[in-house]
Formats: sequence, C-alpha cells, structure tokens
Amino acid sequence: MQSTRGRDLGVGLFVMLGLLAIAYLSVQVGGLTYKGSGGMRLSATFEEIGGLKERAPVRVSGVTVGQVESIQLAEDLRATVILNLDPGLELSADTAAAIRTHGLLGDQFVALEPGGEEDLLETGDAVVFTESALNLEKLIGTFVHGNEVGGGE
Repeated sequence: MQSTRGRDLGVGLFVMLGLLAIAYLSVQVGGLTYKGSGGMRLSATFEEIGGLKERAPVRVSGVTVGQVESIQLAEDLRATVILNLDPGLELSADTAAAIRTHGLLGDQFVALEPGGEEDLLETGDAVVFTESALNLEKLIGTFVHGNEVGGGE
C-alpha cells in the first residue's frame, strides 16, 4: 500500500512539473512581459500601419527597447501608435519611426532611427518623422496595372 502512495506522489509531481513547463513556454512564445510602470511613452502617427499589432516590439539598431502599447484611430483618420519604451532611453527630438517587417512576410515592428539633435524626447512627446508600412498588395497592383510608382508624365 505504501509503494502506491509513493508512486502516486511521483506521478503527481511529474504532471505538475509538466504543466508548469507548458505554462512557462506559453508565456515565452506569447511575448507576455511585465516591466511595471514608468516607461517612456511616445506617440507616432502613420498613414498606414499594415499588420502592426499591440505588443509588437520597438527596436533601435535591432535591439528591442520597448513595445507598442496601443493603436488608435485619430480624428484625421490616421493611425496613432503609442510606444512604451525603456525609461532610461535617450532619443533626440528628430528621431524617426518606421514600420518594418521581419523578413519578407514576417511580423511587423517599429524601428526607431535616432537623429542628431541635442534636444531629447520626453514622455508624452510625439515622434514627428514617420514612415508607414509598405503595402505589398498596393505595390503589386501598381506594377501589374502598369502605373508608375514615382508619378506620371
């Protein structure tokens, strides 16, 4: 009778460890993080955001420095993206934000390209220089129908 209890306890612990491992992997794959409050929040307005989603990474020179907190439609019918960045990050006032894609058809992220001004962005400021996402469908349609991308004659 005693060996059955030991075996049941061993199986229970094994199942518990398996469930904890699955929960850990789910959180890692989903990208769920909690950095607490106090991040630097910036806004950027784009004509086209493509497939950009909330919690998408924000990168400077390929290094992840934050994430997309929210995406809203502004009154002028443009997309306003709120970025939550590391609080110690110092970005110049002429920093540019562009929506980029991992590979050809990968997930999208916001790439910040620092400028050269001495004035720094602070929480609540807006990134003025933005580059919208490339719309492949529109580009292919333009190519197929023979319209010139850079304007006509």
